[in-house]
Amino acid sequence: MAENASTTRDTTKDPIKASELDPKFKYKLIKRHGSEKLLKCFQCGTCTSDCPIARYSDSYRPRTLIHMARLGLKDRVLKSDTLWLCAACFTCTDRCPQDVEVASVIRVLRNMAAEEGIVPQVFKDQCASVLETGYAYKIPDLRLKKRETLGLPPLPKGNPESVKKSLKGVNFVNYVKNQGETDAKQ
Repeated sequence: MAENASTTRDTTKDPIKASELDPKFKYKLIKRHGSEKLLKCFQCGTCTSDCPIARYSDSYRPRTLIHMARLGLKDRVLKSDTLWLCAACFTCTDRCPQDVEVASVIRVLRNMAAEEGIVPQVFKDQCASVLETGYAYKIPDLRLKKRETLGLPPLPKGNPESVKKSLKGVNFVNYVKNQGETDAKQ
């Protein structure tokens, strides 16, 4: 994530400048499936108080992400590192007294960030591995050899072609493929 460090710096506590506000952003958001109820949020904080990730993180606050989205801080929320910490457990959604689908709003925000190419390197690497091997992580040759010397059966082969076929048309996959081609040229 080093090359994107400046674009994904967490700015949730920085003073807000008027030039950062996009008053139409919340209306763009509510047109996307999953974030239609965004404007029902009255910032009670239930999403954050019940969030298992927020319990163990000093920076992750679903309430803050929702608040930034409602204020129109598009660039701030989409470039926030904390946007990617959500475990999608839907506890926030289950407990919201206003029935705001908080986890879905965060998913929509992540998708918007991905559409703009703002994705932490770890997710790009994981996607590239899935496309290359069929597995989320590359299994080192040393581990495969160790299994063999211990008499363990070989690991099943991944099926990257099947994965590619099922992900056909997913924009993020195309982005990762293009990113890999760009990196190979450099």
